[in-house]
Amino acid sequence: MQLAELLRPDCVRAVGGLSSKKRLFHDLGDFAAQRFALPAPVVTEALIEREGLGPTGVGDGVALPHARLAGIDRVRGLFLRLDKPLDFDSVDRQPVDLVFCLLAPDSAGVEHLKALALVSRTMRQPSICAKLRANSDPSTLHAILTEAPGMQAA
Repeated sequence: MQLAELLRPDCVRAVGGLSSKKRLFHDLGDFAAQRFALPAPVVTEALIEREGLGPTGVGDGVALPHARLAGIDRVRGLFLRLDKPLDFDSVDRQPVDLVFCLLAPDSAGVEHLKALALVSRTMRQPSICAKLRANSDPSTLHAILTEAPGMQAA
């Protein structure tokens, strides 16, 4: 599995003006509805429910919200680069400006975990995060994420 299999070019955005984590989840729900024909309220609720189990802010300004859903055919990703960092209750208490959301079928099993591990490894690389923060063009952001050397799941 490679990031290019999870993240289509049209699933990357630079976003400004988000005021809260809840607003972010609503925006991710709307984005998933546009890109994957999923019901926005269902996606939003699934992300909020998962977040209730523990924050998905993993540190260094990165969040990896994820959820399992009915109605999606395979693991899919959405990426947002936030213009203004957002309080996210991250493990290091730092605000988040890079958000990689994963949505997986209810039955994804190990595929969901492999995708999450792949995204986590990618987003832990300081050089990749620096490049993402230095760019706002969606096609450039997609290229940075998908062309990172050695970024594939086992």
